[in-house]
Amino acid sequence: MSSTLLSWVAAAVLTFWGVGAYNRLVRLRGEANAAFASLDAELAKQVQLVHELLPEDEDPPASLFDGIGGSFWGGLQGAAAQLEATLASARQRPLEPERIAALASAQSVLATAWDRAEREDANDLAGARLPDTLTSTRAHITAQCIAGAERFTQAVHRYNDAIAQFPAVLLARLFGFRPGRGLEAMPVARGPAA
Repeated sequence: MSSTLLSWVAAAVLTFWGVGAYNRLVRLRGEANAAFASLDAELAKQVQLVHELLPEDEDPPASLFDGIGGSFWGGLQGAAAQLEATLASARQRPLEPERIAALASAQSVLATAWDRAEREDANDLAGARLPDTLTSTRAHITAQCIAGAERFTQAVHRYNDAIAQFPAVLLARLFGFRPGRGLEAMPVARGPAA
């Protein structure tokens, strides 16, 4: 009789542990998804800033950026479109490493396009063509993106650590929890130099 009772107690402990471990993994995955949602909102502001400057059906506002050139505008529009598309893809599965890698790449392209404009603007002897309001808005958005990327990366690391720990790794494999990818190396446009 005591071996039957011991078996029931062991089964109950194992069941309670399994439910608790599963709930922890679900909670950590939810925290990573919530951190991505916050980052998503900040990255979307970068796309929105480009759209506000460059309406799709009009030419670039010549009075705003005289002399920078059409290739810059085309590059900036293309980079914003790429970021918007990869953001939409990552939004569906924010812990899928390939989607986050594509998002980081798109962010790098947009950062390069903005950096090009700032370099050309800094070399203009007639003075800055980029309005101060634009550069300060961009600097604010950039800072928010960096903070959001750090929060997301930390949440992904906590999630990845949890699904790699024994014995939770057994539940993770059983229920299909897969490691995610953070944005440690995510290039974010620098914003103006102070």
